[in-house]
Amino acid sequence: MRLEEMSWPTASSVSRDLPVVVPIAAVEQHGAHLPVFTDSMLLGEVVRRSAEVLGDSIVWTPLLWLGNSHHHMDFAGTLSAGPRTYLDLLGDLIENLLTHGFRRIVLLNGHGGNITPAAQAVFEARQRHRERDDLLLLSATYWLLGKQPVDLGSGFVQSSMGHACEWETSMILRLAPHLVGDYKGAESVPTGDPFEPASRGWITNERSARGHIGVPSQATPEKGEFLFSRFSQDVAAFLNRVTAWDGRAWGA
Repeated sequence: MRLEEMSWPTASSVSRDLPVVVPIAAVEQHGAHLPVFTDSMLLGEVVRRSAEVLGDSIVWTPLLWLGNSHHHMDFAGTLSAGPRTYLDLLGDLIENLLTHGFRRIVLLNGHGGNITPAAQAVFEARQRHRERDDLLLLSATYWLLGKQPVDLGSGFVQSSMGHACEWETSMILRLAPHLVGDYKGAESVPTGDPFEPASRGWITNERSARGHIGVPSQATPEKGEFLFSRFSQDVAAFLNRVTAWDGRAWGA
């Protein structure tokens, strides 16, 4: 069910036992070959496919395109909410849904820079409502919901998500090939960090002058279809677990 298509009386009649999913993404540079709306486009397609499988068992809010993308601000076209502003925005959205009586709330993320604030937003919301025992507040990133590391079989070069990389470029080639520039000539930029497992503060242009991280030259639309299928299945399986939660227990 799409919240944006409901009148307020319709929204009022929806069961409060249903999970509400808030898709959160970004508008930010994606290298010299992909559009700035990449994260929002990809998450939107994952949501579309997952919704087809799940039917009326989930309430979907409109996708939030504004994300925490300050690390990309050296590249034109990036629009970003600062980390603390974004944290407050997510917190307010959670409070809106709690005010309306919903108890299972999922921030479904499609941008790496949103991972930390989304997790913090649900953590803080749970502390604000610590007297309640009927809440399930979650943040989840679509490409991290399946088996890790992802078993992609032969043909893939990358084993994890980068940025405007083999994975994202493949998915945009599948979804909107007319928006893809010269990806075959893009150089390989290593993912990861020599200081891992520490969490490092970084900005994109100290890692990549062109703005991509990974191996976009190895992208194909066939890989994109495989990834969309895998990720949408992972999201649907995860949300089925949210739906099956008994409303009180710690475990699913």
